[in-house]
Amino acid sequence: MRIIKYLFLLFLLTLVALTIYIATQKGNFTVKSSKLINSPKTTVFSYVNDYKNWQKFSSWIDSDKAMKLSYSPITSGSQSSLTWEGSNDNGYIETLYTKGNDSIVQKMEFNGTASEVFWAFKDTVGGTKVTWKSVGKMNFTQKINAFFNGKPQNSLAEVYDKCLANLDKSLNFENTIFDVKINGIVKKLETFYLRQSFTSKISDITRNANVVFGKIKTFCNQNNISQNGRPFIIYHTYDTIKDLTRVSFCIPIKEQIFTSQGSDILSGKLVAFEALKTTLTGNYTYKNKALEKTLEYTASKKILTGTTFSHLEIFTIGKNESLNPSKWQTDIYFPIAPKVVPTPYRKVVKDSTVIAPAPAVNKSQEESEF
Repeated sequence: MRIIKYLFLLFLLTLVALTIYIATQKGNFTVKSSKLINSPKTTVFSYVNDYKNWQKFSSWIDSDKAMKLSYSPITSGSQSSLTWEGSNDNGYIETLYTKGNDSIVQKMEFNGTASEVFWAFKDTVGGTKVTWKSVGKMNFTQKINAFFNGKPQNSLAEVYDKCLANLDKSLNFENTIFDVKINGIVKKLETFYLRQSFTSKISDITRNANVVFGKIKTFCNQNNISQNGRPFIIYHTYDTIKDLTRVSFCIPIKEQIFTSQGSDILSGKLVAFEALKTTLTGNYTYKNKALEKTLEYTASKKILTGTTFSHLEIFTIGKNESLNPSKWQTDIYFPIAPKVVPTPYRKVVKDSTVIAPAPAVNKSQEESEF
């Protein structure tokens, strides 16, 4: 009996010592995984930066058919977030800030473990080197689990490796399929819109569009302004050598309004114009292919474009309508010089009848083509 008491006492002392040992461990962990992705840096950055794409490369989401996802109103850039609840995994991730097309900083909670997350994107031979790193600290329960089952780096690193492999596979499929079609000359109707204009790097257009369009839509909702079609961008100037453009991000509205003085969101009116229409089906990063094909077409047909502004883009089908970049559609309009119609000779008749002109059509009541 005394031996049993000694053994029990020894067990308690061992348990206390083990508990103290585990509790005094720092519990810090760092998980880091890198992979060469066979896609341009801007494409990879934009894809990772938008949480709507995460279900296509995140292995813990893809493997759980019962997983429920919740997105913030804005799904990319600063303050965007994603929450997931599944049969095995639960978590939350939020983007704190981004830097150009180079890096993303996030905070994440995965099954009760909080960590800081860092993404880095670097141009390299063959594509983009993507580095995904998490830095966190375990609580006591997680320290016990790590003591008996191994460090969390081991299992989490496997998850990250698999996710990056999925990312490469998804981008390879979706971003290599595109088509450019020259539709010919069309006429765009008069359209009222709200805009924000500034000078931007051409390479930053996608990132700026995600922020500015969300800002204008919020302005419309706050002021009960009805939207009247798809967002569009007017490129007033387009300098590919300097990578600069004077640009207006626009949301079409049904009626003309006037914003208050000092507001960075202004109103505008796009008068009706004739344009050469080109349609890009596929990822927006192939826009340069569409511009090149249009330039070849205008040169062969001797069509003069860019008379009032460089060109206009309408995001007819985007990420909100389809998660597959191969199905996105961007309609691009290049304004052309109006035809000069000679004034016909008219013979003066003394006893002429005055014919009343046809009533003007109120363009604001027409359905927007945007």
